[in-house]
Amino acid sequence: MDERILLELIQEKKYVQIKKELSEMNEVDVAELLDPLDVHSTLLIFRMLPKDLAVEVFAHFSTEQQLGIINSITDKELEYIVDELFFDDMIDLIEEMPANIVKKILKSSKEEERKLINQFLKYPVDSAGSIMTIEYVDLRKEATVKEALNHIKEIGLNKETVYTCYVTDKKRTLEGFVSLRTLVTSDEDKIIEDIMEDEVIKVYTHDDQESVANVFRKYGFLALPVVDNENRLTGIITVDDIMDVMEQEATEDFQIMAAMSPSEDAYLNTGVMTLAKNRLPWLLVLMVSATFTGRIMGKFEDVLASVVVLSTFIPMLMDTGGNSGSQSSTLIIRGLATGEITTHDWWKVLWKELRISFIVGTVLAGINFIRIIFLEKVDATVALTVSITIVVTVMASKIVGGILPLIAKKLKADPAIMAGPLITTIVDALALMVYFGIAKTLLGI
Repeated sequence: MDERILLELIQEKKYVQIKKELSEMNEVDVAELLDPLDVHSTLLIFRMLPKDLAVEVFAHFSTEQQLGIINSITDKELEYIVDELFFDDMIDLIEEMPANIVKKILKSSKEEERKLINQFLKYPVDSAGSIMTIEYVDLRKEATVKEALNHIKEIGLNKETVYTCYVTDKKRTLEGFVSLRTLVTSDEDKIIEDIMEDEVIKVYTHDDQESVANVFRKYGFLALPVVDNENRLTGIITVDDIMDVMEQEATEDFQIMAAMSPSEDAYLNTGVMTLAKNRLPWLLVLMVSATFTGRIMGKFEDVLASVVVLSTFIPMLMDTGGNSGSQSSTLIIRGLATGEITTHDWWKVLWKELRISFIVGTVLAGINFIRIIFLEKVDATVALTVSITIVVTVMASKIVGGILPLIAKKLKADPAIMAGPLITTIVDALALMVYFGIAKTLLGI
């Protein structure tokens, strides 16, 4: 069913057919279908859905649609949604809602849940603790496989995942884990301690969510346990939650690399003034820093006045240098994000970029020399000046583009800051200084 057909069915008031078709669809697809509708139409259909499906659909709605529904439903309906939502989804909901709605949600939750919510909200933003869920299966190491399977049957429907079960002691200290596959293929009388894995890959509540994402990428887990400083199991992070984090981190990096302040809000839902405010600071910084380029050109006015043709090649040299630096910085920033490259690899990066830039710079310079001589009909000395500048500029820009993100990472700053716009500004000034220096030497100005 698409949105057009759904709207036709609503207009024709064929609610039985709507309910039948939506009930057979995946909750993500239902949420995607209903999200663009006005709150009145969404609420009408939302109330028709089976209760379990309605809660799952609600969890996948946009913040705006969730807000509209909460404002329109009764306290009893809200209480049911809050009770049935997975805990991490409820935390996400609370973090996005205004204070008056948060108060309404907390009023609909149980006292024990309210304490947990307050605990979760105290974790730093973007930490492992802020994205974990408490809906996991824990087992005692003294239990038998039969007891463990019965325990999973009793509570499994209310847990985010049952594929990995965590073994804890009475103080909730994490001692190991056992997969569902191991449980169902083991003898019923075996003790959990005998079949569990005691080498556990885990993260801590205050670990940054980006480092958690790197652990998921490295090991390919479906879930990862989160412990406190005393190794007590606090929650788990599931792969669907970390996929959201990866998307968020990638979006943030793209925004920073494009010289914008990062924002989690969707483009179409963000006001013009907010977008302008996000873009203006970096543009202002880059504009001011570009004055160095103007000053360099002013300092070498005598060179430009003596050989006017030199000015025609300045845009090409600056563009080539900026693009070369951006290529290197993009690869290094991505490598740092995925964990493929660390700050300890700076020498490897330097040596590799040095060789790459020499090859690239030499090829570009050779082609450019021929182009200037035969197409531009310019003196060979000028052609040589431009070509040598290309080699030096490409080598310098690729080294700068490769090393600056590593320096940023070492200083605990976001490497994405050292992306295209900033690299280009640095390399532009460098290219002009090299260009005019070589021109003065070769042309005897």
